[in-house]
Amino acid sequence: MIRQEFIGRKAEVIDSKNKNDVGIKGKIVDETKNTITIMDGKPKKLLKKNITLKLENYVIRGSALIKRPEERIRIKVKKWR
Repeated sequence: MIRQEFIGRKAEVIDSKNKNDVGIKGKIVDETKNTITIMDGKPKKLLKKNITLKLENYVIRGSALIKRPEERIRIKVKKWR
């Protein structure tokens, strides 16, 4: 899941260092190396390192996403057994 494109997917912030960000839901409209923008009525720009996202049935720590989208697609992910 980490290697896929996130723009256009629905996401929800389930944990954040900034408690005002918890519960933000919407469509991801932009992504940079350190931020992700979720359209929740109006665009909300969030720091990846501070949040935990729920995408579809996956929970992903934002710190695992701190790369440019085009760099993240090329990373190798260890498989869990």
